[in-house]
Amino acid sequence: MRGLMSTDGYLTFALGKGRLAKKTLELFETLGITCEEMKDKDSRKLIFVNEDLKLRFFLAKGPDVPTYVEYGAADIGVAGKDTIMEENRRVYEVLDFGFGKCRMCVCGPAHAKELLKHHERIRVASKYPNIAKDYFYNQKHQTVDIIKLNGSVELGPLVGLSDVIVDIVETGSTLHENGLAVLEEICPLSARMIVNQVSMQMEKERITGLITNLKEALQKQS
Repeated sequence: MRGLMSTDGYLTFALGKGRLAKKTLELFETLGITCEEMKDKDSRKLIFVNEDLKLRFFLAKGPDVPTYVEYGAADIGVAGKDTIMEENRRVYEVLDFGFGKCRMCVCGPAHAKELLKHHERIRVASKYPNIAKDYFYNQKHQTVDIIKLNGSVELGPLVGLSDVIVDIVETGSTLHENGLAVLEEICPLSARMIVNQVSMQMEKERITGLITNLKEALQKQS
């Protein structure tokens, strides 16, 4: 038996906590996929079940979702593209939900743009060291020193810790207020659905049917 997986007839979903889970469940409800247990704000349960549809749901911190899916504790996960890229787990990315849209960017003071043109060795602060490393080493072929931060990475250039940062940009207002700007865009981001590689084989018909239905629901919304 592989964790909570569908060997017992259930499909198990790991959802990133917060807005991502809320938006995902709203989308699922348009297909008639509901989980009333999850609506109980006082519940201390960790795993929620829809017995009629043989579905299980649990909430996890975003960065943990790809881990649960890779190791088979969940058949399906929903996480931001940034998380999927940073964690780099062995999972299938099967669907772009299109919500939670933002961008992964290189940001910094305007004068730092020159440092990005001439392949100088610079310091890069980021919550996403793997994404930063892949971008600078494999795409820009620029040697950099990457500094992992967990808090407000915008501080990096302001206090002289780093020349630039790699971070998620939604509106850009925080950057602007602190005299920083987007210097280069790495990639667009949004919520994605990922699937365990074994589950895709074992439950192919059920999972591909769900993907098809979700695609149709998303098209109706757009």
